[in-house]
Amino acid sequence: MTAGDDAPTINDPGYAAALDAAENLLGFRLERFLGPAPGEPTNGEDFKRIATMHAFGDAWPRTEHLDTRTRALVSVTIAATLGVLEPLRGQLRIALNSGATKEEIVETFIQIAAYAGVARAFDGYQVATEVFAERA
Repeated sequence: MTAGDDAPTINDPGYAAALDAAENLLGFRLERFLGPAPGEPTNGEDFKRIATMHAFGDAWPRTEHLDTRTRALVSVTIAATLGVLEPLRGQLRIALNSGATKEEIVETFIQIAAYAGVARAFDGYQVATEVFAERA
C-alpha cells in the first residue's frame, strides 16, 4: 500500500493516537518530521507512518510488564549502544519526561561504558549533557 492508496493518514484514529502518544512522551508533535523531504519517494510517507505507529502505537503503550520509565531507560541504552545520536536525543527526552532522573541516566551511561565501551558511552553522554542543559 502506498501513501496514495488506503494508507492511514493523520486523520486515522490509530495513527492520531500514536502521534498523541509521541507528543506525551517527547513533549512536542512529530508532524514537523513526517512531511515529505525533497526527492523522497512517495512510499517514504508509508515508512514514517509505519515506524510511528509501531513505536508509539504498539511498543510504548505496553506498560503491563515494563513501565514507561523503565522502557525509556532501555531505549536510551539501545540508542547509545548503537551510536544513533539523534534518536538518542529523543529517547533521553522521553526518559526525563517519564520520571527518570538525570542521575539515573548517568548510571545508565556507566553501565553502557562497562558493556558497550567507553568511547560509545562518551559519544552518547555528550548528547545527554546537551539534553540536560535544555532543562536547566
